Amino acid sequence: MRLVILDNYNLASEWAAKYICNRIIQFKPNEKRYFTLGLPTGSTPLGCYQKLIEYHKNGDLSFKYVKTFNMDEYVGLPRSHPESYHSYMWNNFFKHIDIDPSNAHILDGNAPDLKAECDAFEKKIEEAGGIDLFVGGIGPDGHIAFNEPGSSLVSRTRLKTLAMDTILANAKYFNGDLTKVPTMALTVGVGTVMDAREVMILITGAHKAFALYKAIEEGVNHMWTVSAFQQHPHTIFVCDEDATLELRVKTVKYFKGLMHVHNKLVDPLYSMKEQN
Repeated sequence: MRLVILDNYNLASEWAAKYICNRIIQFKPNEKRYFTLGLPTGSTPLGCYQKLIEYHKNGDLSFKYVKTFNMDEYVGLPRSHPESYHSYMWNNFFKHIDIDPSNAHILDGNAPDLKAECDAFEKKIEEAGGIDLFVGGIGPDGHIAFNEPGSSLVSRTRLKTLAMDTILANAKYFNGDLTKVPTMALTVGVGTVMDAREVMILITGAHKAFALYKAIEEGVNHMWTVSAFQQHPHTIFVCDEDATLELRVKTVKYFKGLMHVHNKLVDPLYSMKEQN
């Protein structure tokens, strides 16, 4: 398990984007071998997406041979709704890059049979050869995707009822009106993300500090589902200074002492121009 600590949100976002960029380029994807990327929504990954768009526009990175699988989607919210995760992904990322729309997979929260939709999503991941790198964010209560506190740590893609903490946190996207916030969502399971060959979790802000403490310094606990990734063979937690406020000084010093090793993962930043 790696913990990468950057000074602020922008630097954490840039580090994460560089890491994703280098992993895709090193993989050397082509028409017979796609790189498979799991993606989150929310405010945390926005900076990372902006940097990836920048790398693409500079000609350094292509998503032509990348398949994406999003973590979750609200149930009952029209796909065209500005707060649907379909809208979020297209407006903030997909429409700015060269991904083939048929390779961008997002759960359909309006499917007639929601269980069949979830089962089909798992099958699509399997048919794509599994996820090479799953990027995630967490909630202040330590949930990853919509795997709320108490979720099974071997869960698969399924329908979930959202916790009140999550509904309250999401109300800011619905003008603070709790009655408009969806109460159910389709989400990949903890087990789905654990199956990825590599996992990178972005945690920024003081309001996520207690969750990071639970993820890093305490044991695996289904009340803090992010803690499951202590047991993944290739997990990188990327955070800013503010998110480390609840960690022991000794823990922060230890991981900061490894930054010279971690920075070799993103420096140099590779470019697809060099492969042509």
